[in-house]
Amino acid sequence: MPAINQLPTVTQVSGGDQFPLYVTSQGDARRCSVTTMITYMEANFSNVVASTVQTTPSTFAQLPNPVGNTGARAFVTDGSTATFGATVAGGGSNFVPVYSNGTVWKVG
Repeated sequence: MPAINQLPTVTQVSGGDQFPLYVTSQGDARRCSVTTMITYMEANFSNVVASTVQTTPSTFAQLPNPVGNTGARAFVTDGSTATFGATVAGGGSNFVPVYSNGTVWKVG
């Protein structure tokens, strides 16, 4: 079997793809599907806590369409307003966090 760094690179992954996993209780390596690992992580790591979140600032024009992106968050460097909950556009001088309500970007 080749060493890990000798394996070809994968650029797309599907739920049925598998990777090796050392199982301590079994004392050896087993295989696990991507879907099984995601299910495990969702069940056991649902409360991720962080002290800070770093968002790369961008201009308003660089944001994706807010339609279909409900809940998306970003930080803009050219917000038209700094009023919490107000609809924001670009071209201003406000550095503000923004979120998509599914229709427009709002300050918040």
